[in-house]
Amino acid sequence: QVQLVESGGGLVQAGGSLRLSCTASGRLFLYYTLGWFRQAPGKEREFVAAISWSAGNTDSADSVKGRFAISRDISKNTVYLQMNSLKPEDTAVYYCAARTSGGSSRSRWNYDYWGQGTQVTVSS
Repeated sequence: QVQLVESGGGLVQAGGSLRLSCTASGRLFLYYTLGWFRQAPGKEREFVAAISWSAGNTDSADSVKGRFAISRDISKNTVYLQMNSLKPEDTAVYYCAARTSGGSSRSRWNYDYWGQGTQVTVSS
């Protein structure tokens, strides 16, 4: 069993930065993938970025490439999402998730564990 707790959300002006953290309790096996998703009001939950726990290979959505970066600290059981050059359209609840088996890391249906989410609001 894995529990995920996000932190670091808040209100920021357009062009600003935030760093989200997601700390896991329970063992994260090397074959896991950790991902960030977001959900804006009235919209589907969408993929933001993912990282393989062992190798640290990353993937990110086109909408955030060059602005957001995902990383992890294995010793702290924590994954981060550094968000720079934030835009109002980045406003959403951001969720951390863990995938324990196969399937695309971009699909939310392939993730088994989810955090409760943290709100990010970007003002114009």
